[in-house]
Amino acid sequence: MKVLVVFDHPRRISFSGAILDAFLEGLADAGHEAEIADLYAEGFDPRMPLADEPDWDDDDKIYSGAVLAEQTRIARNDAIAFVFPVWWWSVPAMTKGWIDRVWNNGWAYGARKLPHRKALMIGIAANSAEGYRERGDEAAMRSQLLVGVLNYCGIKNADLRLFYDALETDEIRATLIEEARRLGREF
Repeated sequence: MKVLVVFDHPRRISFSGAILDAFLEGLADAGHEAEIADLYAEGFDPRMPLADEPDWDDDDKIYSGAVLAEQTRIARNDAIAFVFPVWWWSVPAMTKGWIDRVWNNGWAYGARKLPHRKALMIGIAANSAEGYRERGDEAAMRSQLLVGVLNYCGIKNADLRLFYDALETDEIRATLIEEARRLGREF
């Protein structure tokens, strides 16, 4: 399977980058072909220019060249995965802007939906699982990202995995890296 892996972190050499590397290793072990969309390294502009604003009266609107290039990249893959740090109980602004701008009306929702068979979001969280449960943060993220984005755009086989306590100890970080590798192998 061809998998587009969207990576969002300003530093490729980071714990998020280590999670990405482990996930990619697992995908390769399983025989999948991965394509990386490193939003920061590629200089993606997450701002919504007028050319990419949804047109609710035109399901066949032609978007900007930058968006068409991203849509082409998405379309040549069978599945999509995201690796990102959890900031303010959501995806970072770069990922949000990428989805807002690229997954547009008439292409990812509306008259047409994404044809992808599977999606996985891996969020690296500094807080504990207990903290997320107490406040309902994980449930809110699942509703927003899985139902409100992935399912809405046609991807029914979608999951969100939160990697808790990512800033705690080297042992926890090693466990999370192995979990990312396992997720890649089982993707």
